[in-house]
Amino acid sequence: MNRQAPLSCPDWVRRAKPIEGVERIEAWFRGKAYAMHRHDTYAIGRTLAGVQSFSYRRSQRNSLPGNTIVLHPDEAHDGQAGTDEGFQYRMIYVEPVLFQEVLGGRALPFLEGGVTTDPRLAAATATLLQHVGCTLEPLEQSDALAELANALAAVAGTPARRSKGDFFAARRARDYLHANCARVVTLDELEAATGRDRWSLSHDFRTFTARARTVI
Repeated sequence: MNRQAPLSCPDWVRRAKPIEGVERIEAWFRGKAYAMHRHDTYAIGRTLAGVQSFSYRRSQRNSLPGNTIVLHPDEAHDGQAGTDEGFQYRMIYVEPVLFQEVLGGRALPFLEGGVTTDPRLAAATATLLQHVGCTLEPLEQSDALAELANALAAVAGTPARRSKGDFFAARRARDYLHANCARVVTLDELEAATGRDRWSLSHDFRTFTARARTVI
């Protein structure tokens, strides 16, 4: 459950430990939050409470609770509360190269408006935009990034190319995870155990897990 900070609450920012090129924050602000600035990453977030206002590509944008924010790398923007009540949000910062690897080097997806209500992006960001106190396992984050990259490409009008997947690689990865369930398995280990890169493995898991559920 998302709990809105009370009106008298001072501004705050909470950060999760960065993992594999991804930073995650949650914050609450009243009034001005940030002056104009740029990121060399994607900034993708969700407004949890209040009105989140920002200048982006020469226009004022307003994000309401449940909206998804997608800011492209190197695009100037600021941030402030759109009302006196303040606003609360979560944001992830993703290195562009991670999306390029998922998309096979295709052009980076671009969403013109900066704010969207598209359900595909709402679903694709659910894992990555959990409370910052939730720890993501490396494979879980990799899978979520692959899903998000493909959703961004689809919403931007450039669907990612998809392979049929490798059932045996998915099974090798599953068996390796089961054999090492008492510890955190790194993505490098899974790549070595299966002979597949992490993004292909994420696709394999989604493909064959979904098929298994359909059969059941």
